[in-house]
Amino acid sequence: MTKILLVGCGKMGSAMLAGWLEQGIRPADVVVVEPNPAQVPAGVALVGGADAIPAAFSPDIVILAVKPQVMADVVPAYARFAGQATFLSIAAGKPISFFQTHLGQGAAIVRAMPNTPAAVRRGITVCCAGPGVTDQARSSCQSLLQAVGQVAWIEDEVLMDAVTAVSGSGPAYVFLLAEVMAEAGARAGLPTELAAQLARATIAGAGELLRQSNDSAAQLRINVTSPGGTTAAALSVLMDGAKGMGPLMVDAVAAATRRGKELAG
Repeated sequence: MTKILLVGCGKMGSAMLAGWLEQGIRPADVVVVEPNPAQVPAGVALVGGADAIPAAFSPDIVILAVKPQVMADVVPAYARFAGQATFLSIAAGKPISFFQTHLGQGAAIVRAMPNTPAAVRRGITVCCAGPGVTDQARSSCQSLLQAVGQVAWIEDEVLMDAVTAVSGSGPAYVFLLAEVMAEAGARAGLPTELAAQLARATIAGAGELLRQSNDSAAQLRINVTSPGGTTAAALSVLMDGAKGMGPLMVDAVAAATRRGKELAG
């Protein structure tokens, strides 16, 4: 059985942990390092720092799930596992070279970008494997990440900033859409609570339809749109070539991509 050391048990870390246990990983094969108060399932060892990891525990994969801002302070304490374990980082903006600096050039590192729908097993994670990552380690990382959603791989790490801008930050764009739809409904005269309910249910339902359908997003949009109808009237505004959702989203993703590059230094 794969032995897992999870460093950081915040929202993403705890979501992954729950998914692993549901998938059949034994609690005894997981050690969680979390300095802040945290609840973990029965049988999972919880320690407050790297120095408290049981001496007999030898991880196959070390999951680095702490915030990017503190990663430089946290990672060096785990360099002792570099010769035996694969490191899987889910920190935005931290390139493979960053971890090689702190863990050693020979460390096997997988850089991953999950997103928050992992909390409901509907996430998607994009991964990039560094030098020295074996096929077996790659397969193990994929299995762990599939516990919370879909997994895709890229070979060019440069693309990770764009991945972060689209899928990593993307849930926030959808939540903003729900906010502004609800606000627009209220301004049109709907009771505030009803407007919020309609926006939430519509976005959730449309997302599930998109997930299950074999049609493209464009075709599903066309299916809803009657010529000359109310949807067409709304789309004439939203699809405006100069100030509609298209150019706005291009600018938004570009801004997030630039910020990702800045965070990487």
